[in-house]
Amino acid sequence: MSNIREFKCTYSNSVGISAETTAGLGLEFPDAYMHSDTMQILARAIKAHDKSDFVLLPFCRTIEAESLGAVLNYGDANTGPRAKDPICTSADEVLALPSIDFGTKRIHEVLDACRAMKDAGENVCLEITGPFTILNALMEPRLVFKAYRKDRDKMRQVFSKFSDELIRYIEEGKKAGVDIFIFSDSAGSLDILGPKYLVNAVEDFYDPFIRRVTGVIDDSCIFLLCPKFTYALIDTDHAEFVDHQLEEGIDFMEAMLSMKGKVKIAGQVCIKNVGVKLAHGRFREIRMK
Repeated sequence: MSNIREFKCTYSNSVGISAETTAGLGLEFPDAYMHSDTMQILARAIKAHDKSDFVLLPFCRTIEAESLGAVLNYGDANTGPRAKDPICTSADEVLALPSIDFGTKRIHEVLDACRAMKDAGENVCLEITGPFTILNALMEPRLVFKAYRKDRDKMRQVFSKFSDELIRYIEEGKKAGVDIFIFSDSAGSLDILGPKYLVNAVEDFYDPFIRRVTGVIDDSCIFLLCPKFTYALIDTDHAEFVDHQLEEGIDFMEAMLSMKGKVKIAGQVCIKNVGVKLAHGRFREIRMK
């Protein structure tokens, strides 16, 4: 069994959606989470609060699941949308869900907001959500684990379906001018899956998905892995760090933007560590073996 390091989330300099960032904006919630124009207002309010040099969408990790049919609680001015009532009880039911229509619902509004903010000169980041977080919005978590334990081959089919949808999402994001794609999967981390199932998940989803990502990332953008999955790939010997020397004191976001077209996958820093400087100017590419 591989000894996968656990990355601890310690960021404290980005609050995301909160009373601090939504106060005084004159928006109605949860309606503000539904439309491109209000998404842009929220994204810029968070950017101003965090004193960051990028805008980040969406404000939740439910966009993909909602687009597949998930039922949500759309939240309020303090918390963004989150999963509500499961709609599936088996992997087969997940496989029967329709493909994402990027021309409708909130996912269309997110992409439209990305396009508008890019046209306005913003550095645009789009967060992509991984398979376990998507599944947890569609099924009860205990059923997800049960399905993975009893029929791994069937779950591989589910992962393949999600991989197809996420690659399509990235392609749509590229058309909208996204500079940085961010990948996270809060329900698929080591502390939730445990080492055995995370090793399986690396083989069944994370490794093949990231290899597909390297084929679609081009000079216009870069892909940032949550460091939890950087460690998962590296510590299972599926990937390695390749170091690039930049100037001392460079901000991580500035470094990523400067490495577009030179590096496809990054993953040494969490995007929510706003303003963090690269240690000794060392930028670490993630390269699949």
